[in-house]
Amino acid sequence: MRNDQRTIVGWAMYDWANSAYITAGSLIFAIYFGDTIYPEDGLSVFGATIGAEAFFGIVVGVGALLLFLAMPILGAIADYSNAKKRMLRAFAYSGATFAVLTAVPGVGDLGLAVFVALMAQLGFVAANVMYEGFLPELTTPDTIDRVSATGFAYGYAGGGIHLVLSLVLLFFAEPLGIAETTAQRLVIVSAGVWWATFATLSFSRLHDAGRAHTLPARDQSVPRPLAYARLGLSRTWRTTRQLITFPQLLLFVVAFLFYNDGVQTVIKITPVFASETLDLSATTIAAVFVIIQLVAFFGALAFGRLAERVGAQRAILVSIAGWTLVTVGGYFMPSGQPAPFLVLGVFAGLVLGGVQALSRSLYGSMIPEEASAEFFGFYSVFSKFSAIFGPLIFAAVDIATGSTRLAILFLAAFFLIGGSLLTVVDVEAARASRNRWVLD
Repeated sequence: MRNDQRTIVGWAMYDWANSAYITAGSLIFAIYFGDTIYPEDGLSVFGATIGAEAFFGIVVGVGALLLFLAMPILGAIADYSNAKKRMLRAFAYSGATFAVLTAVPGVGDLGLAVFVALMAQLGFVAANVMYEGFLPELTTPDTIDRVSATGFAYGYAGGGIHLVLSLVLLFFAEPLGIAETTAQRLVIVSAGVWWATFATLSFSRLHDAGRAHTLPARDQSVPRPLAYARLGLSRTWRTTRQLITFPQLLLFVVAFLFYNDGVQTVIKITPVFASETLDLSATTIAAVFVIIQLVAFFGALAFGRLAERVGAQRAILVSIAGWTLVTVGGYFMPSGQPAPFLVLGVFAGLVLGGVQALSRSLYGSMIPEEASAEFFGFYSVFSKFSAIFGPLIFAAVDIATGSTRLAILFLAAFFLIGGSLLTVVDVEAARASRNRWVLD
């Protein structure tokens, strides 16, 4: 499969498929959650009133915490059993199903909404671990940055097209006699259907390139799911203990924890922030996100080319600097004015693909290929673990100060710290050390 264009297109199409959920699906769900499901006067907890933005931040953080241990274990199981494709298919279809079900909760169905949203996110993240685990197997060192960027570009294109169709439905809902909440629900459902439908193309072109290992004698007498779970735990613990002896990879991981925390928090919080704080309509927010997707498509490809010229590390630093400016812009954003939000969205779209695509490829170039799913399970943990603190800190600053603007500005610290740490990572030393891992 290495550098085979047909296989790479099939791999990238999975990004096309699941991006409908991560853009229109989660975007409109966040708006629907704040406008319809969440109590209008907020929730009173221990005397403090928690608004929709703060509660949504808490849910995102808690969801990331629940995923913290499961992902590297699932990755280890996929590597050991040579089952990345099967597990990708299972988690993708289950995640898409729950994505459809996020349209079911209505007014006051807070518990149901949180449950189905968390299950959809579990399927999305677990499937992504398997999907990203294919990246080192499909590429060579000279193509990994470009292929990773291509995957994100496909994602922005697929998500953008679905978002345009969603925007058309939302815009014409009233003339067609469709209630706004009904239109929002239809968009949420369509995102899950899009995910499952286009993912089928990926499944037809991807194949596991490794080999399944025979279970150790001590595990052959127990049920296979339990045996693989035990193996996954032991391999995860073994890899975790070894990580401290690989200082350059560890330093990259810590840097990634910080700057990715800022990226993930901004992405998750922006729809609710724009709706509640900036007082923008769902149609306006969706329209801006369409433009962000379009710009991000070209931005991802541009950063892929930039990485080929200056290296992935320097290209990521350029993107991090851009994200720092985005948080500052969010603080000064005026309420009720779509134009400034659009300008900031265009700039965010330009730097969005760079930090995501190149962080993935840079990490992929530092890990042993034969354990790619396990290590991308760790990568997912780093990504989701980093997403715990940003939303919770955002919520804490919002509750303490009563200002979501200050909460947004506070996120700049994550980019400054992460970027500073990334500058001292010795990438070549990290790549040279990847053959020293003890995997069996």
